[in-house]
Amino acid sequence: MRRYGKNPDEDDIRVRPNPKGNRPRTHTRPKHEDAQDGMVLTVDRGRLTCLVEDRTVTAMKARELGRKAAVVGDRVSLVGDLSGAKDTLARIVRIGARTSVLRRTADDDDPFERVVVANADQLAIVTALADPEPRPRMIDRCLVAAYDGGLTPLLVLTKSDLASADKLLEAYTPLGVPYIVTSREELENGDAADQVRELLNDRVTAFVGHSGVGKTTLVNALVPKDRRRTTGVVNAVTGRGRHTTTSALALPLPDGRGWVVDTPGVRSFGLHHVDPSRVINAFPDLQPGTENCPRGCTHDGQEPECALDAWVAEGHADPARLDSLRRLLSTRERREGD
Repeated sequence: MRRYGKNPDEDDIRVRPNPKGNRPRTHTRPKHEDAQDGMVLTVDRGRLTCLVEDRTVTAMKARELGRKAAVVGDRVSLVGDLSGAKDTLARIVRIGARTSVLRRTADDDDPFERVVVANADQLAIVTALADPEPRPRMIDRCLVAAYDGGLTPLLVLTKSDLASADKLLEAYTPLGVPYIVTSREELENGDAADQVRELLNDRVTAFVGHSGVGKTTLVNALVPKDRRRTTGVVNAVTGRGRHTTTSALALPLPDGRGWVVDTPGVRSFGLHHVDPSRVINAFPDLQPGTENCPRGCTHDGQEPECALDAWVAEGHADPARLDSLRRLLSTRERREGD
């Protein structure tokens, strides 16, 4: 330690130089009043492709946003080079408030929440009727995520030329969930795309489904000029498909009246982020039956006074729906107890 005399003057005290000439840090952030509005179309390793007016611009998140991340569908404000020219880079300085959020976790015991799409109006749940076999539990989980995130669900059933949709629709028609049934022939001749497009007009619709159900094939039919790769096949033994989409991508419908967001195929749809008490919101056919439940009833089948058993027994709802609800709740409870 350097020691000074009893009466040091300014010549005795050395001041560490600032070779970079940086100005002192300040908490005042620039307002970026000249920032232009845009929409995030896709995200790839820290680079975001955004639509600004009529051109696509490559951007990165400004450091001042901290850990706040932008996802496909986000409304953002950008500064910098907005020409869209090759090798140019803009900065996202603001992320607008979200009207809806589709979230998922890899599994129910995975605490890492993934925001898949923001500001979507509708969630199209794509399920094959055969090859691979339909997975009602997957549909239920997607319905939970849709209702919890503020999206309207739409059930899209593919490959009706291989199996009938009647049995599956028996469980979901009473819910009032809109649906459409398509076949491979209808996809090939364009009829299916026209029918589905009618349900997408003036909306942002996120498409979700497990691998091999024909989700990307359908998206290609809806937006033919922006075809995505569909080299995946379904394994005849496991019934699982190979992923053909690796990142979410927003695509405009040809008539400009809506957007389609193609998301990567998933093998599971975790609900770690969903409060168990909100799961019942995805089962509007069962919800009225909870009015006679005791306060704090979990509806998980372990409550002896749960009124849902009587509600189903009286024919107000399908027993399979109550079973599906309780399977989800039991999964959530195991996670909570770990």
